Amino acid sequence: MLLAIFTLWRRDIVRFYRQRSRIIGALGTPIIFWLLLGSGLGSSFRMGPTSAPVGGYLEYFYPGTLALILLFTAIFSTISVIEDRNEGFLQGVLVAPVPRAAIVLGKILGGTTLSLMQAALFLLLAPIANTDISWTSLPMMGLVLTTLAFALTGLGFTLAWVLDSTQGYHAIMNLLLIPMWLLSGAVFPLVGASTWIQVIMLFNPMTYGVTAIRSILVEDNNSVLSMADHNSLIFIVAFALLTFITSMISVNYHRRT
Repeated sequence: MLLAIFTLWRRDIVRFYRQRSRIIGALGTPIIFWLLLGSGLGSSFRMGPTSAPVGGYLEYFYPGTLALILLFTAIFSTISVIEDRNEGFLQGVLVAPVPRAAIVLGKILGGTTLSLMQAALFLLLAPIANTDISWTSLPMMGLVLTTLAFALTGLGFTLAWVLDSTQGYHAIMNLLLIPMWLLSGAVFPLVGASTWIQVIMLFNPMTYGVTAIRSILVEDNNSVLSMADHNSLIFIVAFALLTFITSMISVNYHRRT
């Protein structure tokens, strides 16, 4: 089982870095979003006295861009499930004498690793956002990013497994995944939004991921999170477990060949 997990993980890593367009798309697009929106809305964005943290929009938008990088990488890595099915590779994996859990873990861990590597590169731009990352906060940041990346990759895997075409996958991405990010507090804070928007944001699991990232980067800069931030981490872990379970269910009950 471990060999199967490692093989699928390594295949996704090698495949990703042989396709430079995927690297540019997964990392370049969020950076452009961050620079253009951050610079364009910086002069008009004013945070109220009840919202935190106080700072420029580039600073506010930075944690959301980190989450967007994780989301884009999860999308690009799990779309390979559909491509592998069309190319016949998936059929060979399914008939191999390995547990179905190895397929799920191999693919999800591959996407998680890619997400973390690209998020680490983006963290180098933190000084541009007037954000200082202390060494003591890195372990907690790694934990939050890893859990959120695992959850988003698991969600992408589930969607890719049950869909028949890349066109359908992109449609679901635009309908579900991008709105999840937009309504996570990445672009605008929960405070001041319409009531029905606030309700959606509170039920959106990505909201708690962005909140935890922002807290580590801006509010606290310590490895110890507050009680509210611990609650956010619990929500992220629950989200990751849920997406892993749904991935397993999809593989076991939707035997796509």
